Amino acid sequence: MTLILTSLRRRFLSLRRSHHRGRCFHSAVEYPLSHPIYTVWASNTSLGKTLVSAGLSMSFISSNSDPSSKKRFLFVKPLQTGFPQDSDSRFVYRKFCDYFAHNPLPGSVFASNYVLKASLPAANAVSEKSLAKEYLAGEEVENGGRFGNGFVNLNLHEETKLKGSVYDENESFPESELVCLTMHAWKEAVSPHLAAQNEGAAIKDSLILQHLKSCLERASLGAQELQAMCVIETAGGVASPGPNASLQCDLYRPFRLPAILVGDGRLGGISGTISAYETLKLRGYDVAAVIFEDHGLQNELPLSSYFRNRVPVLVLPSIPTDLSDNLRAWFHKSQVVFNSLKEILISSFQERIQLLHQMPERAFAAFWWPFTQHKVMLEDKVTVIDSRCGENFAVHKSQDFDSISQQFDACASWWTQGPDASLQIELARDVGYATARYGHVMFPENVYEPSLELAELLLAGVGKGWASRVYFSDNGSTAVEIALKMAFRKYLVDNKLDLDPINAECNNSVLELKVLALKGSYHGDTLGAMEAQAPSPYTGLLQQPWYRGRGVFLDPPTVALCNGIWEVFLPKNTELLKSNDEPLAFSSLDEVFIRSRDSSPLSKLYSSVISEELQLLVSSSGLSQVGALIIEPVIHGAGGMQMIDPLYQRILVEECKHRKIPVIFDEVFTGFWRLGRESAAKILDCEPDIACFAKLMTGGIIPLAATLASDAVFEAFKGDSKLQALLHGHSYTAHAIGCTAAVKSIKWFKDHKTNLNLIPNLESLQELWNAKLVLQLSKLPAVNRVVTLGTLCAIELTAEGSNTGYASTYASSLLERLHKDGIYMRPLGNVIYMMCGPCTSLATCDKILEKVYDGIRWFDRQRYAPTLCSSDSEM
Repeated sequence: MTLILTSLRRRFLSLRRSHHRGRCFHSAVEYPLSHPIYTVWASNTSLGKTLVSAGLSMSFISSNSDPSSKKRFLFVKPLQTGFPQDSDSRFVYRKFCDYFAHNPLPGSVFASNYVLKASLPAANAVSEKSLAKEYLAGEEVENGGRFGNGFVNLNLHEETKLKGSVYDENESFPESELVCLTMHAWKEAVSPHLAAQNEGAAIKDSLILQHLKSCLERASLGAQELQAMCVIETAGGVASPGPNASLQCDLYRPFRLPAILVGDGRLGGISGTISAYETLKLRGYDVAAVIFEDHGLQNELPLSSYFRNRVPVLVLPSIPTDLSDNLRAWFHKSQVVFNSLKEILISSFQERIQLLHQMPERAFAAFWWPFTQHKVMLEDKVTVIDSRCGENFAVHKSQDFDSISQQFDACASWWTQGPDASLQIELARDVGYATARYGHVMFPENVYEPSLELAELLLAGVGKGWASRVYFSDNGSTAVEIALKMAFRKYLVDNKLDLDPINAECNNSVLELKVLALKGSYHGDTLGAMEAQAPSPYTGLLQQPWYRGRGVFLDPPTVALCNGIWEVFLPKNTELLKSNDEPLAFSSLDEVFIRSRDSSPLSKLYSSVISEELQLLVSSSGLSQVGALIIEPVIHGAGGMQMIDPLYQRILVEECKHRKIPVIFDEVFTGFWRLGRESAAKILDCEPDIACFAKLMTGGIIPLAATLASDAVFEAFKGDSKLQALLHGHSYTAHAIGCTAAVKSIKWFKDHKTNLNLIPNLESLQELWNAKLVLQLSKLPAVNRVVTLGTLCAIELTAEGSNTGYASTYASSLLERLHKDGIYMRPLGNVIYMMCGPCTSLATCDKILEKVYDGIRWFDRQRYAPTLCSSDSEM
């Protein structure tokens, strides 16, 4: 008995010491899967959530499935108002003790109730001595802030041992446990946000999650050796505000624990229950069961019809008006229902665990993953993603024990993601609305609100000042193919070339149009887009036997941070012509982008080299001509996250326009704040004729692409015949769901109220990656170069031979370490990168960068560890 009591006290009362030292970082949100954990929600207040929790605790502890097995039931109330008069943890504790005092179990039960923290008014209401308790209002913590302003470490606890019916000194039956816990309590019986405000006791959402994580971790100790269940009871209804006014359905979303929904059996309860259910489903919660008190209206019938048997609906007996027996008779009568609920919850939990364990094997049998060599892929390397919340994956781990752990998605899910948790919910709501309103409607010669609003937003935003038309498609590669068709037509019209293929064939002089592009650029995987890029691992014989490379590919100068200095690296043909007057080193990245470089000696060198190369492209017969320039502005993404000297790209654009060669900006990767501006064209400070956008445009929620064109490009397709129109499209062109998501995302990213990273009046993001730490990173021996711009931080690891290039697995051990440290990465050979969203907090970026910095230092030590060991053995 003493050992159990000491263990529980240490486990839960220690939370008061650890709470204020926890780091507020959502990737630390983690919970065990050693036993079922459910959140109890209600469609409104006063519907009996705590009665359900109490009845479930009785059913679980009294389960006779294995009398020899020890059981533990944990009830957690993160937020309690109306304390101490109202205390749901005390209610569960006392109802449980009273029930089993009159209906003893074979074995003993140790029951306890804890209240960890309370506002000063709530603490004073418990005892006049409360004023002498430790007051944390002014205590400093790691991050320099103050934790628990207005809270007192109450440490209130009560406990009892309920002896079993066959009790003996040797405890023939194992002693089970009921643990009830209130984390934060306020005196006023109002919504938590009002209580926190009125009593001067506020707590951040991130700290609530951190405290809850600590509770679940401590409660799970030893859970593998016993039968356990945990319920977390919310305050009020599904959408009732928490202490910071955020809705509780949003507050607890990082955990995404499966739900028990307490519905409403009263008049009007059907609507309220369905609304609560849809609110939870909209946010990605799984609802295991709906349960409510019978009020004689048979609400279960229409609810069961609505749920279509997807969700069990359970009905509890009516609560009697005579409470003289402390509801013992009601709980006894309700045990059949609570037993059914318990079995549903256990079965649902077991099915979830089984699925999580089976998914890698089933995926191996069914998937053909892109960019993956299946021969060397191992089943235990498959990442099982349970869900996503904002920037984080919720990943199933099963190495030592089953758990759900959050990992920061440093790939931004293949460069598409931008939403924080708030925008994710907004997008879910708006996409649902668009689905319900429009489903899908065809686009040609039609208009509907989302498509029109998006087109106008694009023209007023990324296309401002140059674009007049928007052509919708489904993905970046398709957008590029459309752009090429547009550019070639404009080139033919501008150069007054014969547009009649019959006449051209009769003259045996078929014109061949080529593209001008840069080596290392990447424009998609469809056949036409691949023709517009230089030979690479993506275009070889094994990948695209039809590839001819219908272009001329220039070798561009690159820019990178190396050993603390921003340097320009010239290709060989330019290096040979360089004099000593051209500065190639810069103290900051701002100096690289400054327009005064346009009059530098290097600018003249670039102009001379480009002019010479363009002049050489004209064939003697004139039948092979460059009909378009296509570039990824500033950053080559899939080509290894190379930064191209913006001065070079700007001069190249100007030279092509001078020669009436249409200019295409492939902004599929770079657009919508990825590089710190809404459009990379703003960084280059020059305009294209055509530009392609996708990925971040919809917030990464659903595929959609757009190709923007100038009025001159649009006019090139006008004519008397339909055959002169642009004959390109797909079934889901401008689908309403994608357009709706894009409208929401574009507005969200450029609104200072929702994107705190925007610098007022500058239309750019603040620097997201800590400049000092980036500088230190570039000086590490294991690092060859670093590129940081906007949401991107790319690092090329120092490597040689087969350890370099796209096929390299050189970074595998580093990535494995970072995965364990809560960062999900997928490399480009020996180049690793981190990508956040436009709204990602500086604190999150700092923590990610610090972990990567530490990881690379570890990686560097590992590189030389075998050599050191060998040297030691030889000595």
